Amino acid sequence: MGIAAYVADLRSRVGQDLLLLPAVCALAFNDRGEVLLHQRTDTGRWSLPGGAVDPGEQPADAVVREVLEETAVRVAPTRITGVYLTPEVRYPNGDLVQYVITAFECVSESGDLPRVNDDESLAVGYFPLDALPDLSLAHRERIAHATRQQPAAFFEPAHL
Repeated sequence: MGIAAYVADLRSRVGQDLLLLPAVCALAFNDRGEVLLHQRTDTGRWSLPGGAVDPGEQPADAVVREVLEETAVRVAPTRITGVYLTPEVRYPNGDLVQYVITAFECVSESGDLPRVNDDESLAVGYFPLDALPDLSLAHRERIAHATRQQPAAFFEPAHL
């Protein structure tokens, strides 16, 4: 889980001040309606696969890349299910970030079986929606938004 060269360059300019970064997450469901999750090495918690969008990278390409990197599953994004602003996150080294996450519903392109495919995951697997492991409320909400099949993506209304 190294720091991306782009973020490292920004950090050399702004130090540990707040960075607002684009990110993606995948709501990848198998044919049984189970959702793909991975257990993070940094926190030990289960989460939706995802990560930062690289400069010049389309968010849909980023979600495909992130899912493949973390779980060895090839997916195709089918729709945006939500857009989310995370709370500020202070990493152990003192860096402060906040992510704007685009959540994509995805389908498996090849029926790949999930497996740990990088150093960011301790375990990976599909889980029934009524038997999810220890997930944050934010990730449970993203799953709920994706499974509601609303005609429009979830977003927080404007507070002007």
